[in-house]
Amino acid sequence: MPSIRILAQVDLPSGTLRWWDGSGGPFVDGDGNIYRACVLTEDALPQIEAAINGEAATLSLVVSGIDSRTSDNVWEDYQNGNVVGSRFRVMLQKLDQYEQPVGAPKIKFTGKISNLTFVDQTDANGIRSTIQIDISNRFTLLSVTSGAVLSDVDQRARARVSNPTAPDDRFCERIPTLKDKTVRWPNW
Repeated sequence: MPSIRILAQVDLPSGTLRWWDGSGGPFVDGDGNIYRACVLTEDALPQIEAAINGEAATLSLVVSGIDSRTSDNVWEDYQNGNVVGSRFRVMLQKLDQYEQPVGAPKIKFTGKISNLTFVDQTDANGIRSTIQIDISNRFTLLSVTSGAVLSDVDQRARARVSNPTAPDDRFCERIPTLKDKTVRWPNW
């Protein structure tokens, strides 16, 4: 029976890290890229779903079960200040009845790392590294948490960053012209 696999890819200066959500050995995609097994928390799937559907501008994932070599590379990039701003992608890979990849993975969410937190725990089995990754996408620019009203200049600047190929945003300029308009609804 065909299934899907959740893949995550982080492009850091020290190299590209690839993970798949699950346990077991490495997963090799159709292009020969190797994804290491990791465990996402229970609330990760609803967060990923909200991000894919455009309902969330930020995505916060907790990744555990990372091997020590990968954790050390991420820590080194973090210490050098190179992690924030790195590209993070969530992809879905279709699998056939033999758990082999069918086609290329589909990119469902792309963002940039805005924060990274390390938590290491020791137990009888050794050290367990957990990394919390906060990812922002381009829609984060649309949220203003202070409750302030955007000026025309602010609106144009934010529009240029979130959609650089679009024509100049004139939304704030047009709003005052609507005060004399009458809205009739429903219009039978």
